[in-house]
Amino acid sequence: QVQLVESGGGLVQAGGSLTLSCTTSKRTFGAECMGWFRQAPGKEREFVAAINWTGGNIHYTDSVKGRFTISRDDAKNMVYLQMNNLKPEDTAIYYCVANSGILPVMDTLVKYWGQGTQVTVSS
Repeated sequence: QVQLVESGGGLVQAGGSLTLSCTTSKRTFGAECMGWFRQAPGKEREFVAAINWTGGNIHYTDSVKGRFTISRDDAKNMVYLQMNNLKPEDTAIYYCVANSGILPVMDTLVKYWGQGTQVTVSS
């Protein structure tokens, strides 16, 4: 069983930055495709970003392109989401996700979910 634990959420003003971190318990972390989803109040959960096991295949949802950066550090079993120029519409619970072999760009492709971390952007 893979455990994913997110950290780094919080309250920030519009235009500010936050970095989310996710650590995984899986010993073969290097084989996992990782990603981030988010769910805003009253809205469906949506894909944010994903990265494959080599870091050479990265996808973002259009609304965060140019502002968010996903990265991974296999030596530390960590994946990160650097979020810059945050907007109030980025307010949501952010979930770290993982899958084996397939980039988790849809929730039906996600095998493991973290518990989520709250990000609130004030205007």
